[in-house]
Amino acid sequence: MFVDVAYIDCFIIIIPYRGGYHGASPYAMGLTSMAAYKYPIATGIGCHTTMCPDVFRGPWGGSGCRDSPVQTIRECNCSPDCCQANDMYVQQLKEVLDTSVSQQIAGFFAEPIQGIGGVVQYPKGFLKEAYKLVRERGGVCIADEVQTGFGRTGSDLWGFTAHDVVPDIVTMAKRIANGFPMGAIVTTQGEFTRQNQTIEEDGLQQNSTQVGTYLLTELAKLRDKFGIIGDIRGKGLLIGVEMVKDKVSREPLPGVEMNEIFEDCKDMGLLIGKGGVYGQMSRIKPPMCITKDDADFALAVFGLAIQRQMARRL
Repeated sequence: MFVDVAYIDCFIIIIPYRGGYHGASPYAMGLTSMAAYKYPIATGIGCHTTMCPDVFRGPWGGSGCRDSPVQTIRECNCSPDCCQANDMYVQQLKEVLDTSVSQQIAGFFAEPIQGIGGVVQYPKGFLKEAYKLVRERGGVCIADEVQTGFGRTGSDLWGFTAHDVVPDIVTMAKRIANGFPMGAIVTTQGEFTRQNQTIEEDGLQQNSTQVGTYLLTELAKLRDKFGIIGDIRGKGLLIGVEMVKDKVSREPLPGVEMNEIFEDCKDMGLLIGKGGVYGQMSRIKPPMCITKDDADFALAVFGLAIQRQMARRL
């Protein structure tokens, strides 16, 4: 059945992640939790953020948490059937629900993979636990698929599928109209399985898997080679490169150095997005039709830009 919007209005408490970006309209600004995108006005009445379960930068994480071809360099001793990081981040959400909000909430708003916040991937199983906790409080679960939807992650048409969850509401935009400014909201009565014809006929979802996995594995080699690349993560053609001062402290690479890398890439013909709470992320989110040759060009340029930055630090 359709979600009753009037019901949502009765309980104005919405829980998004810290580091999330969900738009810049007056209401969406309440959900957005990144200082760089906050205007100096009061917004967000009824929004209570919870800790983003970031297994690289957060307090908990290990070498097998993510649904990605490339894992974090952090160590862990978890057995295959459990994840301590997942348990700890779920506990953080429970504490928010127990201490910061009322017994009944409106909903939970999250991207399956956090985009502008830094291509953050949560521990496997976290989103399923989060949805369960939210629904126990009477809330609806909302998946923001603006960046992850329509096959970009490769393995699935929708990012939420990989988490083994079914949202009550899905928001989508960007690829829904191939550049035309259009967005949509679908509720649980809609059909999520009806694929876009062009995505299917051109094999764009499969291409995201193949070229994206190649990019991830090759970027991981650069991570192992250069000290200022702290983490490589993502899925399909939604990829994040986290830049650090050093791998031990994991402190974000200063903005001045990030800008020098971006400028070098631009001068050599490669445009890379910027993201992360501290502006420390290189966000790689190319058109889903790119080829392996395009990927090789990007890898060569990015590798050279990092090499030049390492030379500047000497």
